[in-house]
Amino acid sequence: MDAIKGKFERTSAENYEEFLKVLDVNYLLRKAATVSTPVMEITENNGVWSIKSSTSLKSMELKFKVGVEFDETSADGRDVKSICNFEGGKIVTIQTAKKASQKSTRSVREMNGPNELIYTLTVEGNDSLVCVQKFKRI
Repeated sequence: MDAIKGKFERTSAENYEEFLKVLDVNYLLRKAATVSTPVMEITENNGVWSIKSSTSLKSMELKFKVGVEFDETSADGRDVKSICNFEGGKIVTIQTAKKASQKSTRSVREMNGPNELIYTLTVEGNDSLVCVQKFKRI
């Protein structure tokens, strides 16, 4: 999994605003999220993985141990139970909403060659909407 470690900058985002709409993210936050150019940094230290996402407005850090469920507040404000696993060289994260009125999501981070990271997001139960973000190694 060393290939996925590093720092990456987003180069494109397909269906991102639509994805955020389905999660009931308000208009101003959606606009801010779609015009920003986030940097994602993936590191690992003694079995604890970290995925830091930073923009000029906001920074977030996801820390996890593979296969260990944990509580978190998602970037869009949902209270979720999360679990991250490695599947075929990919980091797969499942965020299960604690409230029935909120959505659960699945995200996959995978390398496409040595310098491009593909970040795919889906909402559980909505197979027609797929958000694909591409990042380049910096």
